[in-house]
Amino acid sequence: MITVSKNGGDLSSVQEAIDSIPSGNETVFIRKGIYHERVEITVPGVTLIGESAEETVIEYGLYAMMKADDARKLGTFRSYTMLVNADDVICRGITVRNTAGFGKDIGQAVALYAEGDRLTFEDCRICGRQDTLFTGPLPPTEREKGGFRGPTEFSERKQGRQIYRKCHIEGDVDFIFGSAAARFEDCVIHSLDRGEEINGYVTASSACEGAESGYVFERCRFTGDCAPHSVYLGRPWREFAQVSLINCEIGQHIRPEFFCGWNNDTIPDTVRFEVIGCTY
Repeated sequence: MITVSKNGGDLSSVQEAIDSIPSGNETVFIRKGIYHERVEITVPGVTLIGESAEETVIEYGLYAMMKADDARKLGTFRSYTMLVNADDVICRGITVRNTAGFGKDIGQAVALYAEGDRLTFEDCRICGRQDTLFTGPLPPTEREKGGFRGPTEFSERKQGRQIYRKCHIEGDVDFIFGSAAARFEDCVIHSLDRGEEINGYVTASSACEGAESGYVFERCRFTGDCAPHSVYLGRPWREFAQVSLINCEIGQHIRPEFFCGWNNDTIPDTVRFEVIGCTY
């Protein structure tokens, strides 16, 4: 085990600890503190364990509209605070946060970019505003040139399995999005206020064609500091979107119709949205 700490320990940087295990299959213990850095995990079998989810924080503040080194806008998929692009990664007891701010001013700002198979996040806080959590893979094709510019734009579109247990995930517009088969158990899904009639959309699923599942939320609580009936549970990012809520608590900030089409258009027949055994 490698210990990361601001005050002693093997290393003082989370990324330095990850870089020290190029073959993966190692545990990194992170002591309490705010780690202002960008973290990338690209080897399998890494486990990150924080001392306390509320007090072990990895944060950064990149956003889509800022200029990158190549003189182009950074874009959504290069704005992440943490990238997980590997299989069998576990994160437990940490906060991953994008501090860039309100999307209306700066565009999308990803906190966690998670792509891989058998990814596990337990007792984590994933915090941002617009596009907080991306669960890869990307859809097959982009809608505008350069729209997928980022770490996995040329990767095989292989649907991985991800699980989020007892996590707190917050944002406003499309703040859980992507094509993974992702399961959320006993999580708090918190919508932030934008001060608008339509405050946002919790999910933007783009599940792969022929996939058995997309997003499944079980025993989760959907909370928010928004006006009543101002947030949709989701809209389809692509035509095979799948979102299921099972035995969840749905707050009054959610609109009674629950879901809508992209840009409030008609929901395609190929989309599966369902709410089962939930309280509202």
